[in-house]
Amino acid sequence: MSLADPASDTLAEPVPDPPGRTDAPTAPRIVPRRRTGQWTAAAAVLVLLALAALSVVRNDAFQWDVVADYFLTTAVLRGLGLTLWLTAVVMALGFALGTVLATMRLSANPVLRGVSWGYVWLFRSTPILVQLLFWFNIGALYPTVLGIRTVNLLSPVAVAVIGLTLHEAAYATEVVRGGILSVEKGQLEAAQSLGLGARRRLRRIVLPQAMRAIVPPAGNMLIGTLKGTSIVSVIAVQDLLYSVQLVYHRTYQVIPLLLVATLWYVLVTSVLGVGQHYLERHYARGTAGAR
Repeated sequence: MSLADPASDTLAEPVPDPPGRTDAPTAPRIVPRRRTGQWTAAAAVLVLLALAALSVVRNDAFQWDVVADYFLTTAVLRGLGLTLWLTAVVMALGFALGTVLATMRLSANPVLRGVSWGYVWLFRSTPILVQLLFWFNIGALYPTVLGIRTVNLLSPVAVAVIGLTLHEAAYATEVVRGGILSVEKGQLEAAQSLGLGARRRLRRIVLPQAMRAIVPPAGNMLIGTLKGTSIVSVIAVQDLLYSVQLVYHRTYQVIPLLLVATLWYVLVTSVLGVGQHYLERHYARGTAGAR
């Protein structure tokens, strides 16, 4: 094809391609990198896991037939129900109190900040078992309060609820405070410019956005609380662990009954983990890391 020369009215002859030139360069061949070491390590880990699983399944000392017999018994299910009830009540009350304490900690009032800080410091510094034993023996510390005898006033279940709630509230305070601090100040300034009051700003603007930062640690606290309720067995609360203890004290089948409790804890925590995943995804909508 001839091309027009812009400097003259004549047509310029096309310049021939140099010999040996092709229309398109040949694409380089990509050779995948060999990962022999990684595949060898993965195969070794899988073999070890398979051997461990076989040793658990084939070991007669685990007494899997006994585990199957007691897994759905009435005593075990009753203890599981009390464990789930304790977890739900403690988490609800703990986060309600923790939200109040977090608001106090962020207040401009130095007295409120000091009280909130002191509460968190005290209850995070004391082991939960010590707290439960103190509440269980409250009658020895204060025999009467406002003319009411405190000896045998609180049942073991009430002691468990009070002790676990006060303990969880200290950790929930820091979780909620961190979530509130994660909200940009511009959001608060915009809400304030619209004339929204402090309570309404907290309920409608701050907390919904803070949930993105609150949910992951709160989910971990929920699972930790579920497992932590097993400590109430020391004050004779018939939770899941105490229920299986009553059985193996009678039958002397310690290992299979402990496996029953372990399997129930694993099952419930797995379900809670799935729920936490979807809750995190719900509150992460609109962010770059949402999946």
